[in-house]
Amino acid sequence: MRPIVAALIVVLTATTGIPVVYGQQPSDDTARLRTRDQLAQLLDTVGPAIGVAFRQSQKNPFNFIGTMRELTNADSLEIVLSVTKSETIGFRIYPHYKGGYINLNSVDDRVGLMKQLLRMSDRNFLFWGADDSYDVFAGYTVTLESGFPNEAIKIVLRSIHNLDQFVGDMKPAIGR
Repeated sequence: MRPIVAALIVVLTATTGIPVVYGQQPSDDTARLRTRDQLAQLLDTVGPAIGVAFRQSQKNPFNFIGTMRELTNADSLEIVLSVTKSETIGFRIYPHYKGGYINLNSVDDRVGLMKQLLRMSDRNFLFWGADDSYDVFAGYTVTLESGFPNEAIKIVLRSIHNLDQFVGDMKPAIGR
């Protein structure tokens, strides 16, 4: 009896990955793929209305990238939307200023800029932060627990242009 149980455990353990090998997606990837497709359709509609052409990232098929131009203070705003494994859509908007990212390691007043980012996170629709490379971004996260949030995503996308004024506010700390 014991050899049969042991053999059954070995067979079950060895076949756990078979659905993926034969081209089937795990059930949690199915929802993520569906969300990615819905987001792509929405971006095709809303993108032109806000002056941004979004494209799917070649590095990560669950990311979309677009660039907003014709701004007063920033050279451009690089917009990255990510469909995450944790059933959210993450927005990261990187302002480009004087030819590059605003990086905490290359600004004139690091402490002043970090304090300003904290204050703006409290007072703005989007939060402000720095990524692993210390590049400054504005962000927002939308949850998918109640389904695909068309209207919420549209509101966030239409709000991105307003970030340009905050880049203007950062200019004294950025320097260069």
